[in-house]
Amino acid sequence: MMTQSTLQTDDSLARRNTFLLSGGQALYGSNMAVLITLSGLAGVHLSPDPAYATLPISAMVVGTALSTVPASLFMQRTSRRRGFMLGTATGVFGAGLAMVALFGHSFALFCSALFICGIYQAFAGYYRFAAADTASDEFRPRAISWVMAGGVAAAFVGGQLVALSSDWLGPVPFVGGYATCVVLSLIAFVVMSFLTIPKLSEDDQADSGRPLGEIFSQHKAIVAVGCGMVGYGIMTLVMTATPIAMIGCGLSVKDAAFVIQWHIFSMFAPSFFTGNLIARFGVMPVIAAGLALLTGCGLVALSGLEVERFLAALILLGLGWNFTFVGATTLLTECYDASERSKVQAANDLMVFAVVAIASFASGGLLNGLGWDAVNFALFPFVFLAALLTLWFVLQGRKLAV
Repeated sequence: MMTQSTLQTDDSLARRNTFLLSGGQALYGSNMAVLITLSGLAGVHLSPDPAYATLPISAMVVGTALSTVPASLFMQRTSRRRGFMLGTATGVFGAGLAMVALFGHSFALFCSALFICGIYQAFAGYYRFAAADTASDEFRPRAISWVMAGGVAAAFVGGQLVALSSDWLGPVPFVGGYATCVVLSLIAFVVMSFLTIPKLSEDDQADSGRPLGEIFSQHKAIVAVGCGMVGYGIMTLVMTATPIAMIGCGLSVKDAAFVIQWHIFSMFAPSFFTGNLIARFGVMPVIAAGLALLTGCGLVALSGLEVERFLAALILLGLGWNFTFVGATTLLTECYDASERSKVQAANDLMVFAVVAIASFASGGLLNGLGWDAVNFALFPFVFLAALLTLWFVLQGRKLAV
């Protein structure tokens, strides 16, 4: 049996796995596009209080945060393939349960269903790391980037599915959208069954490597985690509130689906060249560009409430997320070896999605209590902190080079 430690780096295998993982990302992303667009609106429909409208999305993020470590440990003991297949199976179950909750008009059951959908997201979050498992050092940034590029298809597929399917099973609204999530997860289950990623050898599993404290005390690791948390947290804060804010401004569900569609496109389309940009200019300029784009998102969102303003802001948000998150992921892969990968990836995603969970909770409260402007003002301090962290890392590097 092939193992990670005995495998000769073979980028033909890495390319095959990257192709499959990119397809899995497209299916998962389409699933998430439907959930993100409809779940806040379904929350308004089911919730006893508008302030709790984003609670289902928050429940999904909490499910992700709590599942990141178990998901990584499960794949370490079994394999990436089995783990990813299990993740898609939870996607089937969670979406099916959401349909039951909508038919029964149960807000609590709907939140539970979205929590289960979050487990799927936890497993899918490792697609980008799995792409690096069999890749050479030279191919690794491109492998990560190409997997993320799979989300481009999700932008159009997910958006169209929302527009076409949300009223399929009326008179109960939104049920059809969750039915499409069941189908997408089933297809993803089949795609993941073809993965060939060797599990860690017994020696690598027995060797736990350096303590996490030592690994995360590295300058690279501090910046990777910090920028990953800020990029993903800001994206969640603004994106979660957007459909509800648009409906509150008198715009339609189709308008909201259109904006989210192009937001998701902008999240993943740069991945066709983000890896090349990192290879050419380095990871830190790419992360810095991402932070500048996130700042632009906030400024545009504060400038007006027309569809065009929402659209431009969410496109900038997606671009900023891509540059910061792909950059942070690439930087993190330089901080550990094979024996340490599972625990480092798990710890990183736990920290990132803990922040994402907080952001999703805060999104509903800020929007309901203080309005759309408050959501956007909230992003600036965190972008500033990430920019300071990035500058600190660059200055540290210059000192070491002297």
